[in-house]
Amino acid sequence: MSSLQVALAVLGGLVLAGVVAHGAWQSRKAGFRQPLMRTPKEPPPAIEPTFGPMEPIEPAAAPEPGDDEMPSMPPLIPPVAVRRQHGVRLDPLIDAMATLSLDNRVSGDNVLAHLPPTRRAGSKPFFIEGLNEATGEWEAPQPGHTYREFQAGVQLANRTGALNEIEYSEFVQKVQGFADALGGAVDFPDMLDEVARARELDQFAGQHDAQLACHLHARGAAWAVSYIQQHAARHGFVPGVVPGRLVLPAREEGGPPVLSLQFDSQAAFADDPNLVAVRDVTLSFDVPQTAAAEAPFRAWQASAQALAADMEAVVVDDNGHPLSDPGFEAIGRELEHLYRTLEERGLAAGSPAARRVFS
Repeated sequence: MSSLQVALAVLGGLVLAGVVAHGAWQSRKAGFRQPLMRTPKEPPPAIEPTFGPMEPIEPAAAPEPGDDEMPSMPPLIPPVAVRRQHGVRLDPLIDAMATLSLDNRVSGDNVLAHLPPTRRAGSKPFFIEGLNEATGEWEAPQPGHTYREFQAGVQLANRTGALNEIEYSEFVQKVQGFADALGGAVDFPDMLDEVARARELDQFAGQHDAQLACHLHARGAAWAVSYIQQHAARHGFVPGVVPGRLVLPAREEGGPPVLSLQFDSQAAFADDPNLVAVRDVTLSFDVPQTAAAEAPFRAWQASAQALAADMEAVVVDDNGHPLSDPGFEAIGRELEHLYRTLEERGLAAGSPAARRVFS
């Protein structure tokens, strides 16, 4: 190589270094952290929804050495087969149950035509099931099936409170209309007994409801929205339905998310979210809604500590006190006690009954 070529190469390197340094200086001058630039690549093929048994999800392949993207992180929840979530089933533990019988069998199509247009009594959902004559199983009425017996149930309590007399009366009125349309007789439980059961269940639920949360506070420069999204995506988070919310999905199809990562929704609604500085995000999970098998506490602690390291943040509790390993351990011990109490009551965390009551 001639001396002229060497000189040109050196000059080109200096110009490139100057551009990189200028970009870094502009980012620091902006006062908050921006995401790393990535080389555009082809989008992954879309995955069509399927019905029936699901195959195990394969972990993503590791990037080749020299890949210019941010290094991938191991998933906080190991990949397993996705489990399908079944429909709501009536449960005497949490529903006030009424029985309905007919003299003659009726078709599922006829039943569906006479179901109440709305299946809510005030703030409480209610459900009607028929006894499938072919299988002997209770099910939501289906076209093409025949039924002679039905059961209806209104939920005793949820996070809006206990079933009250007005809601119970509305349930009775709607189910009685359904029975009259089919020419059947219905037997309702005593209202005062069911309302008393509802109050007791609501009291228990109120004393054992828990949503664990910690906060990540920026140590230095604030964050752009895209910076938060980029780091959260490395740990398995995807955009949620609500603006300013990212979620770690459950392994159960249709199940509630394992974790939620939330920041100021006003930043998400800004004309250019990346020009809005964010200094705090909240990482949480809903204890009764999330099955212990999903290891939500382990994922919560690991996500908080990994994101704090990546984003140069400190993990704090609701009072702003730093949350260290001993603090997480103490919370974990209390959580195990809560899990046992819920299970003993028949409301194991993540079970269909618990998800209905704590909703």
